[in-house]
Amino acid sequence: MSVQFDFKDLGLIDYKEAWDLQEQLFEEVVAAKLYNRENPAAKKPVVNHLLFCEHPHVFTLGKSGAPSNLLITDELLEKIEARFYKINRGGDITYHGPGQIVGYPIFDLEALGIGIKEYIHLLEEALISALADLGIRASRLEGATGVWLDVDQPQKARKISAIGVRASRFVSMHGFAFNVNTNLEYFRHINPCGFIDKGVTSLEKELGAPQSMEAVKDLLFKKLSAAFGLTLA
Repeated sequence: MSVQFDFKDLGLIDYKEAWDLQEQLFEEVVAAKLYNRENPAAKKPVVNHLLFCEHPHVFTLGKSGAPSNLLITDELLEKIEARFYKINRGGDITYHGPGQIVGYPIFDLEALGIGIKEYIHLLEEALISALADLGIRASRLEGATGVWLDVDQPQKARKISAIGVRASRFVSMHGFAFNVNTNLEYFRHINPCGFIDKGVTSLEKELGAPQSMEAVKDLLFKKLSAAFGLTLA
């Protein structure tokens, strides 16, 4: 079954502004689902959404994360022009910034016929497939979400895409961060996703040159659409 969705590329947008938009769209999807449950003869369309964006420098801590994984003071946060938010997704701490594609799917998982574990699996699968098209072999790391390189060599294992999601009433929000031309120095200020012994990488670092953000966005859009059986409304 094909599920329709709306797509928006928000460009460079403040993290809190994008979070507020996600919350608004999430509430609209949940409200439409509840209305349809109570009014089966007069159903409203449930609109799924996929948002792409980049953020100014920001660190976000998931609800299960440890604040100690932010390794710098408020004064240094201000000095490096970064912000910090505690948010309602799963996972620990991560960094968002320019040169990184952040994807926020607000999907009705019931309409897609999947649960949260399969949803995360399909997100990872889409990102792994995109990397394969770019000539990079990626995979999952046992016991961790996201997409990793060289997982069979513990001393070299490094993350190229983080995933942290929230789902309520089988509607998703938050999503993934895919490092393209990301300034990796900012990851030195955190224990990424709570790990103290794993590295972080980007397409630019792996391929030896800056990459086209638009080309990578197009690739991710196609892979996500195929993975979830989505049709652009």
